[in-house]
Amino acid sequence: MTPREMYFDGVALDAADRGRGPYIWRFTVAERVLHGLLVLAFYVLAFTGLPLRFSCIAWAPALMRMWGGAATAGLIHRWAAGFLMACVAGYGAYAVAAVARARDKQALFWGPDSIVLQPSDFRQFWQMLKWSVGRAEKPRLGRYSYRERFNYAVTFLGLAVIAASGLLLWFPEWFGRFLPGEVFNVATVIHSYNVMLLAALLVTYHFVDVHLLPNKFPLDGVMFTGRATFGYMQQEHPVVADAIGDPALQVPSPVPVRDRVAPDPPRWQRLASATIGMLALTLGVLLIGLSLWDALC
Repeated sequence: MTPREMYFDGVALDAADRGRGPYIWRFTVAERVLHGLLVLAFYVLAFTGLPLRFSCIAWAPALMRMWGGAATAGLIHRWAAGFLMACVAGYGAYAVAAVARARDKQALFWGPDSIVLQPSDFRQFWQMLKWSVGRAEKPRLGRYSYRERFNYAVTFLGLAVIAASGLLLWFPEWFGRFLPGEVFNVATVIHSYNVMLLAALLVTYHFVDVHLLPNKFPLDGVMFTGRATFGYMQQEHPVVADAIGDPALQVPSPVPVRDRVAPDPPRWQRLASATIGMLALTLGVLLIGLSLWDALC
């Protein structure tokens, strides 16, 4: 089954399959693998940590039994935390190496292809607001939109706070040598509630922006397959599409190279991306519901 055959009322179910033209590589294998590992680690941390923190909730004992008890849930939580920090450390090493190899190091942080939030994003946000009421032209977005950069910044800031507070609670004896006891009480509150805030961000902002907008619903699998149609790129990232030029003049690259023409994703990969994407969205909605229940405890 080809992407053009996967239609519901004339619209492809996966937003990355919509639009004319061949597929374009948007994400590398390393980026997609890191994204998947972070999603996995985050959900394991959330669903092992919430019943430990909010044991008074009615559903907490059942979820705790699913993990094999409080001791096992705590052990899994710590292993997942270590795994998450290893992923972030690996990403940091990758970023440092990228900076070392780059000829224009400033462009990595403030250039059009940078994922770092920058002043132009605030101008594009304001222009988008004006466009929504017919007072300006729609901003032409580059490799990353202001929404993606904002989500990136807030997610990593939230992960840093969660990791720092979690380390205090993981090794209280060592940190207690030079920190007052009140710090650990504050860390407990920050750690648990920051997870709920980050979950709310992921579901109500990231998931809505990526999957649930009218032009994206019910799924945008570009992060899972690493590619999207040229028509998708023209709509979502017109500056990049203009730089690509005529994709018909390119030979498809089987190796994921950004902005190169890509072969159609295989059927198994499309089905896997749809399954994983919908599962992640379902777990996110469930996490928000449990978190709101927790808030009433």
